[in-house]
Amino acid sequence: MTSESFLTIADQPISMGQVFRYLQANGKLDGFIGDIVRQFVIEQELQSQVNFSIGSAVVEQAVIDFRLQNQLTDPKQFQDWLTSNSLTYEAFHAQLGMTFRLKNLKNNVTEARLPEYFIERKVYLDRVVISRIIVNEKELADELKSQLQEGASFDQLAKEYSITDDRIMNGMVGPVSRGTMPDMLRAAVDMANPGEIVGPLGLDDRWGLFRVEAFLPAALDDPQVRQALQDELFEHWLAEKMQNLPIKIQVD
Repeated sequence: MTSESFLTIADQPISMGQVFRYLQANGKLDGFIGDIVRQFVIEQELQSQVNFSIGSAVVEQAVIDFRLQNQLTDPKQFQDWLTSNSLTYEAFHAQLGMTFRLKNLKNNVTEARLPEYFIERKVYLDRVVISRIIVNEKELADELKSQLQEGASFDQLAKEYSITDDRIMNGMVGPVSRGTMPDMLRAAVDMANPGEIVGPLGLDDRWGLFRVEAFLPAALDDPQVRQALQDELFEHWLAEKMQNLPIKIQVD
């Protein structure tokens, strides 16, 4: 392989210019450049912050924990796993170290903004478990509402009359993000108590009756919610950093 070639395929040298043309032809050049710039920003930020360094003992313990969790305590099994994943022990050690450093960077970048961002996103994080009966005619929806008020089974009516696929589950469609609900439905559901039926409500060209099963409010101390918000904020921060970088591509 000559110094000008990037790789060889079937003994044919492929230059960096050809690589870029292939990526562009497949619509993947922007993503390729974006990944490079993203990693550049992360590594520049990590290098500028002394407190993002991770002690070797912490990483070694993480290696031990990984091997225990994945039943790779036998040295040969672990080496086979490294080989199958095209890794050396040093590269695996470096990957784990980067994971810790990236976690510290995320915490540093997002911690102050997290409570405010949680409030902004809460309507999408809060979920409601609902069941529904969807029909095409308002008259039928009104009739079904009357039957429900007289004691008919919501589950049975959903199975018999609803035109949506969830009728086989007695109309249950939850949990649903409050933020993705139509405004009219969200307002009605927010005023209801679990077990209450709201509607009929006109949604597009259909009519719906909805039973509120349970409210599942989001909390910032939920590890999954916190992690999801941290990831979103970190990606916003990265995008802003990347937008402000001058990028020049030079290919012979």
